[in-house]
Amino acid sequence: MISQSTIDQVFETARVEEVIGDFVQLKKSGSNYKGLSPFSDERSPSFMVSPVKQIWKDFSSGKGGTVVAFLMEHEHFTYPEAIKYLAKKYNIEIEETEQSDEQKEQANERESLYLVNEFANTYFQKTLHKTDQGKSIGLSYFKERGFTQETIKKFNLGYALNQWQPFTDEALKQGYNIDYLEKTGLTIVKDDKRFDRFKGRVMFPIKSMSGRVLGFGGRILINDKKVAKYVNSPESEVYQKSKVLYGIYHAKQSIAKDDNCYLVEGYTDVIQFHQTGIKNVVSSSGTALTSEQIRLINRLTKNITVLFDGDAAGMRASLRGIDLILEQGMNVKVCTFPEGEDPDSFAKANTLEEVTLFLEENAKDFIQFKASILFEESKNDPIKKAETVRDIVNSISKIPDRIKKEIYIQECARIMDISEEVLFSTLAQIGKKELQEKSKEHQKEQKAFQVVKQEQPINKVNIQYVLERKIVEVLLLYGNKTEDFEDLVLKENEKGELILEPVVHQTKVFEKVFLDLQDDEMEFSNPQFKTLYYTIIDTLNQNPDFELKSFINQVSPEIAHEITTILMEDERYTLDNWNRMNIFPKEKSNNIAQLVSETILSLRCFLIDQKVKQFQEETLHNKIDTNRNVLEEVKDYSSLKMLLSRKLNRVL
Repeated sequence: MISQSTIDQVFETARVEEVIGDFVQLKKSGSNYKGLSPFSDERSPSFMVSPVKQIWKDFSSGKGGTVVAFLMEHEHFTYPEAIKYLAKKYNIEIEETEQSDEQKEQANERESLYLVNEFANTYFQKTLHKTDQGKSIGLSYFKERGFTQETIKKFNLGYALNQWQPFTDEALKQGYNIDYLEKTGLTIVKDDKRFDRFKGRVMFPIKSMSGRVLGFGGRILINDKKVAKYVNSPESEVYQKSKVLYGIYHAKQSIAKDDNCYLVEGYTDVIQFHQTGIKNVVSSSGTALTSEQIRLINRLTKNITVLFDGDAAGMRASLRGIDLILEQGMNVKVCTFPEGEDPDSFAKANTLEEVTLFLEENAKDFIQFKASILFEESKNDPIKKAETVRDIVNSISKIPDRIKKEIYIQECARIMDISEEVLFSTLAQIGKKELQEKSKEHQKEQKAFQVVKQEQPINKVNIQYVLERKIVEVLLLYGNKTEDFEDLVLKENEKGELILEPVVHQTKVFEKVFLDLQDDEMEFSNPQFKTLYYTIIDTLNQNPDFELKSFINQVSPEIAHEITTILMEDERYTLDNWNRMNIFPKEKSNNIAQLVSETILSLRCFLIDQKVKQFQEETLHNKIDTNRNVLEEVKDYSSLKMLLSRKLNRVL
């Protein structure tokens, strides 16, 4: 168990904008930050972070909460893991007891898979550094590649003994379940036999953006055509290779800082570049680039530079990947290395300054690169040249931004020596064809699902829901503030007439709200708001030094999520820089007393209307003549509503 004092220290120290900034590229927007949602595919940012309130809200998926909630949602951490991650990030000492075998068994499957991978990562590193075979074979290989001891440790490189099952035996001895060893792919089970999958290979752990070990890549060190050079962990609940980029954990901060990501092919390319000093580099780990991998980069930057050697097959694969990148609305450059060189060998043979200069001078815009490659293949063949032009225009059609499309068409016309009109016409044809295909698909869906068209009912605004939500918001933001409230009190004047006279009294906002609602015996209709209301009132009553940040950190995740939604919803459409336009909107905080009074009075008026309607419905339903008692009730409520209307200064 982690002590409460440690948890409090973590919450006090952690900054939500800093932590989320490691995973999502955030830009200042007024007093908040905005970015693209890490939970859904979107082009317009709807993900908001509030440094003042220390909360976040993703309006595209509906998720939100504290810094811990983000780590639990994004990285699938348990609560203790999220605390440990933050403690490590902010150098906070944390004490915990070692997990027992029983606790390991009780952990959920996903967590168990992570634990097995972490154990394997430690085991392979120890094997590399502590065994004779590891040092003579594995360590020698890494040193031949030019990796320093510091780099080897930084990337947790390891070695699997060239024996059938030493890893499996040790894992079982330490209490790890054979089912999880098999599901992670670390152990191959055939009938009653068990084998280590990565036998005799140097090991590259594949990590998530937060640094959790998801799987492994293993390279064989002998020349055997019957054996695959590289073997990766199989797909599992924690490792889907199409959603992972090798090196993203070490590269994320540099990618966001430099606003560019270098994309290479292999593990050693990433490591060699990183060792040279270029850290904003990741790899698709030998697999074809996927949309999910591109979106991972898109959270951190809009700019990708694809690096590869002069291999023709590699170039063709990169051309296919470029179209995927363009579809995501990103900017693409391509850089090829001299013949016989790849990113690994080039970085190893040159200094940081030389590599940086080469990348700056040789990185071409995708249109220049694609045109030069394809044009070289088709320069003496008019038919092939026409196909090349169409191929390039097809890539341009993937770009969502119309201005970029036009600029690229102009560039393509210049390079290929063809009129812009022809290219725009071709672009229009491609767009029309895609539209027709979409229309056909839509028609098929329509035929497959013969749905009778029905008139959709108009969704009415739930006034009580809105007002109850507003009361909760007021309590969260201003509950502990002391304000001057003006009430109209019935008094008898000199003539003996009853008149309304204003009386000002000073009280805390939460006390005013609580007493007014209690006087009218008003209950919240929404169960979540009701729970939240009493939780806030109780906390404010017991804690005179109420702080919103501390309160959110102490309540349950469900309540924290609701609080985040309420607080951030109001800021979603808040515009900044009004002052620059000489427009000075009133701040809510300048009219707290008025806001509180109007919200409560509006709720009371609404409930009076509901009560009067109830009397009318009951009278009609029971077919009873309106008697004196009912009339008196309606009259009393009408008088009360007139009084409230005067307090609100509006006609009701």
